[in-house]
Order: sequence, then structure tokens, then C-alpha cells
Amino acid sequence: MAKQRFREIKQGKVQAEIPKPKALSNQNDYASSGVKVKAFLTDAFMLLMPIMYIVFYLVMDGREDFAEHKMLGWIYILLPLVILQTLFMYKTGQTPGYRAYNITLIDEHTKKRPSLFIILFRNLAAILSLFTFLGWIVMFFRKDNKTLHDLLSATAVVNKK
Repeated sequence: MAKQRFREIKQGKVQAEIPKPKALSNQNDYASSGVKVKAFLTDAFMLLMPIMYIVFYLVMDGREDFAEHKMLGWIYILLPLVILQTLFMYKTGQTPGYRAYNITLIDEHTKKRPSLFIILFRNLAAILSLFTFLGWIVMFFRKDNKTLHDLLSATAVVNKK
């Protein structure tokens, strides 16, 4: 069909073509990488920073003690963080950062909130993604914006309806 010009439509020479509404697809409304990064930063300030403060000053008696026992300090930081994020995601499917940006975690197979084991596995795999940076960089090269830990656990972060 030839290109329609506004002048021809206005003069009645050609009927205006009404766009057909798109059919509802079975596709997920994946969260964008920008929203996921903002939710991660929000979680870092709301969950990680208080845990780090407690570990630095109450558990390890200051930065100097943390510097002497770095491995133990990081275990003291990451273990409560994984447990806390797992509990948030198991209860509501969202961490505080996810809730602030209206995104949620779903299981790719059931399209519902994942089981406790899958969420725990995802959060442990997220530590691997964090240390290698590759797991987070993958998100910027995929159309569905999935990270390595999303791929390993068969989960997806989607915009909440």
C-alpha cells in the first residue's frame, strides 16, 4: 500500500488506516537494566550499609580489626545479607529496592513467585556474579536483561502489574 499523506486523508481521497491493537502476548514485561541497577543501589543503602556498620563497629571492633580479618568480615556481611534478601523475596517477591521501583521476581516456568530454595540459590549465585562482575555485565547484552544468577536459577525480574 502506498504511503498515506495527511493532505489526502483530510481531503477524503484516502481512508485513514486505523492501527490494530496488539494482541496480548504471553511475553513477560522484563524490568529494564537501569531500573534493576537503581533497585540494587537502593538495596545496597537500605540493607547492606546497616549490616556493614554493625559488622565493622559492633562485631569486629572497628575498621582495623576488619582489615586484619577481611575474609571473616565479608562472611559476617554477606551471610546476613543473603538471608535477609531471601526472606524479603520469599515473603513478597520483592526487596525494598524492588518495591521502590515496582519490580518483582518470578520463576520463569510457573510465572509466579519462586520457591525458597530457588530464591536462596539465586542469592548465593548473585554473590558469584558480584565477585566476577561478568554476571552483572551479561544483563547489558541481553534483550531480556537477565543477569547470570537469573539465568542459573531460571528466574526473571519483571515489572509488577
